[in-house]
Amino acid sequence: MEKILLKVEELPHCAGLPEYKTEGAAGMDIVASIDEPVTLKPLGRALIPTGIKIELPRGYEAQIRPRSGLAIKSGITLSNCVGTIDEDYRGEVCVGLINLSNEDFTIKRGDRIAQMLIAPVVRAEISVIEELSATVRGVGGFGSTGV
Repeated sequence: MEKILLKVEELPHCAGLPEYKTEGAAGMDIVASIDEPVTLKPLGRALIPTGIKIELPRGYEAQIRPRSGLAIKSGITLSNCVGTIDEDYRGEVCVGLINLSNEDFTIKRGDRIAQMLIAPVVRAEISVIEELSATVRGVGGFGSTGV
């Protein structure tokens, strides 16, 4: 497995650094660095600070993804599906959470709220053409390949 250096600035309110919980984990858990508990009402949203800033190597991004256990068991997921942190961003990493359940959910300091994956970025060069190449699927859209 390839390793890169991720530089992390720990802010004074940081409740914990990103951490891989198992040897095979793709994502690092990141935690809520809040002073007071935050209660999300059903369909409520909140921007939760993590207490860290990161410096990614050139050509990499950080992806902020939901924690599957929180999503399945409690209906807590990200308000923007997957968050992208660009290599040139230097502000605090914050996580937009949304409560999709029918019950209140309280986030406390140090709770694992999301996971962060580091991934290489490929940039596209746009080439405008007259017509795309043909495929078996063609223009078949949603559900066109079956269930």
